Amino acid sequence: MSQLQQSMAGMIKTFHKYSGKEGDKTTLTKAELKELLNTELGDILGKSDDKAAIDNIFKDLDADGDSTVNFQEYATMVACITLMCNEACK
Repeated sequence: MSQLQQSMAGMIKTFHKYSGKEGDKTTLTKAELKELLNTELGDILGKSDDKAAIDNIFKDLDADGDSTVNFQEYATMVACITLMCNEACK
């Protein structure tokens, strides 16, 4: 696989590593999202136990308002964080 394909596979694998621990395997609950953010992106975003911060992130990601984060919403988050990292590296 190309480097880009490996990155895509890693993104998918990471989503499914955390989704479904508390229910639907195709979505992330707030607790699952918090674990993913702290474990996978803690070095970039900082680890947070701040409930209000997690609530705000979750609310912003939950575009369809169904109280979960689906893969599309997760992919949007990863893309936005990637864009911010690219800007910081310029």
